[in-house]
Amino acid sequence: MTPQSTAMPSLDPAFVPLLVEGFNSQERMPVARLFNEWWRFAADEVIEKYVADFHTDPELKRAFSERFMAEPVDFDALGRLPVGTLGRTYHHFVLDNNLTPNIAFGYKERHDQLEASGMLARMPEELQYAVLRGFQVHDLMHVVTGYPPISTGEISVLAFCLAQVRFPYFGMWMAVVTTQMTFLDPDMIRPMMGAIAEGYAAGRRAKNVQWLRFEEMMDRPVEEIRARYDIRTDPSIALAA
Repeated sequence: MTPQSTAMPSLDPAFVPLLVEGFNSQERMPVARLFNEWWRFAADEVIEKYVADFHTDPELKRAFSERFMAEPVDFDALGRLPVGTLGRTYHHFVLDNNLTPNIAFGYKERHDQLEASGMLARMPEELQYAVLRGFQVHDLMHVVTGYPPISTGEISVLAFCLAQVRFPYFGMWMAVVTTQMTFLDPDMIRPMMGAIAEGYAAGRRAKNVQWLRFEEMMDRPVEEIRARYDIRTDPSIALAA
C-alpha cells in the first residue's frame, strides 16, 4: 500500500538521466545545477503547489512582496564589531573555514545568465527570488544555527530550512543524500539521518527565520537572535558523524 492514495505526477523520463547523474556525482551534477535543470521538466501541478505557498502563507507573501535583497556587506567592518555579535561571528566563520564573503553575488550573475538563455523560463519569479535570497543568507544560517560547514552540518542547515519553507532546492538535497546513502554508501545512513532529523526538528521548533534581514542585525548578539526566534539546535550531532 502506498502512503498516498491520490495519483501523483510522474517524473519526466528526460529528467531522469540528470537526476541519476546527481545521485552518482555531486561534482558532475551538483544540486544547484539539478535545481536549475529541473524546471524544464517539472509538472505544472507541482510548480503550482510551490508557487501557491507564496500567496497563501503570510510570511512568504510578505517576503515576496518586499523581495528584499541585501547589498554586499562591508566584511572588514564586521570584524570590528563586538565579540558575540552576528557580524563578528559571521566574519570569523568565513575566515576560519576559508569561505568567500558575499559569494551569493557570483551566483546571482550566473542565475541572470541562465535566465537570459531561456533555461529558467519555467521557474516562477517567486522561486527565483527564494533561491537568490537563500544563497545570500546560507552562511548566516550556519552561524545562527551553529551547524558546522561539513557534510552533516550542511544537511542539518538544509533540513532546518526545509522544515520552515517548502522549497524544491532543499528537498532535492534530501533526495540526493537519502538516495546515496541507501544505494551507494550505507555508512552514510546513521550520520545523515541524524543530521536530517536534528535540523528538521530544530526548524519546526523555531520561529520562521527564512526571510529575516540578517544583514540588518549584524550588531546584535547571536545568542539574543537565537533566543528571540527559539533556535535550539544540537550541532554536536553533526560533529559526531
